[in-house]
Amino acid sequence: MATLTGLTFGGGTWTPKFAQGIDKDKCIGCGRCMKVCGYNVLGLMALNEEGEFVEDEDDEEIERKVMVVTQPENCVGCQACSRICPKNCYSHTVLEK
Repeated sequence: MATLTGLTFGGGTWTPKFAQGIDKDKCIGCGRCMKVCGYNVLGLMALNEEGEFVEDEDDEEIERKVMVVTQPENCVGCQACSRICPKNCYSHTVLEK
């Protein structure tokens, strides 16, 4: 299998690394990554005191919100999200073709 690669404007080889996951224990929910992503890959989700995701955001049990990869199919592999993250929460993967 070969790794998916692309070319930079200068003709160099570039390997996209796609957002795979976010460590919810490290994430502070600052939203910087969501603001820098132009492809609607990320979203905020609420957590309760036990660290479980809560569907109803009006629920009084919400402890905090964290970022999650909600639409991984939209990711172009630019890694802007992880470069701006102050807590180094992201994991990425390369695509094998």
